[in-house]
Amino acid sequence: MERVLAVVDPSETSKKVVREAGSLAEQMDAEMVLIHVTTEDEYKARRGTMETLLNSSRSYTHDDAREGATKFAQDLGREVLADFEVEYRAVGSLGDKATEVLDAAVENECDHIFLSGRQRSPTGKAIFGDTTQRVILEFDGFVTVTTR
Repeated sequence: MERVLAVVDPSETSKKVVREAGSLAEQMDAEMVLIHVTTEDEYKARRGTMETLLNSSRSYTHDDAREGATKFAQDLGREVLADFEVEYRAVGSLGDKATEVLDAAVENECDHIFLSGRQRSPTGKAIFGDTTQRVILEFDGFVTVTTR
């Protein structure tokens, strides 16, 4: 194993995912990539809030959203990986979560993905789609899923 991708979000489970990925990466002397994906719906909601708070002459752009996502991943990495001897970098992305995770894994030549999954019924997966299921089915490598 050379490089792992850990998908982060604002949850305690996400911290657990990063700790597990960090532990394995440290043992295998592998690099880590931390990714936080902001969905379009999250972006639109945040844009409305930010534009209300910011000077009305400045808008909240896609680049702002990616920068915020990157900063979130950096901050989480700094907090959770402080006790690990592992190199990591943070990536922020905007779009469909499964697509962005799979694309980042390919772009960064990752051979293992760590992510948190929600416990959903088969019906829930069929109706709403499931990022975790899609990553498991489409990634050509190992996937570790931690549930909440």
